Amino acid sequence: MVADPNGLGGLLGGVLIGLASLLLLFANGRIAGISGIADGLLFGPERAWRGAFVLGLLTAGFIGFQSLDGPGLTMQADGLRLGVAGLAVGYGTRLGSGCTSGHGVCGIGRRSPRSLVATAIFMGVAVLTVWLVRHTGVAG
Repeated sequence: MVADPNGLGGLLGGVLIGLASLLLLFANGRIAGISGIADGLLFGPERAWRGAFVLGLLTAGFIGFQSLDGPGLTMQADGLRLGVAGLAVGYGTRLGSGCTSGHGVCGIGRRSPRSLVATAIFMGVAVLTVWLVRHTGVAG
């Protein structure tokens, strides 16, 4: 395991996400919105590049998890609850026409007013959710 004493792993990860998003935009003319990519992988055309993109995400996450010496991972819910929550989030992002990667990473980088508003809403709800869980015992 490799330690990250300077905390540069997050910076490096952010740079790689930005470069991958830029490459996808220039090479394919596509936005790196994960919900749209996953939806197209399951139900739409152009499955080859979508599959490669998702496989790359999973592989990079696995390599990072295996190679960095960080705090231990503890699950706070069982697998079924996590699976249902993941499906609900995925459905909600498609219903809401976007996710944090498409709006937050790519949309703000393109100066999209719609993405700025969407990202502000995502982050505001996230802050509110954390506050509710920590201070009221909701979802505990």
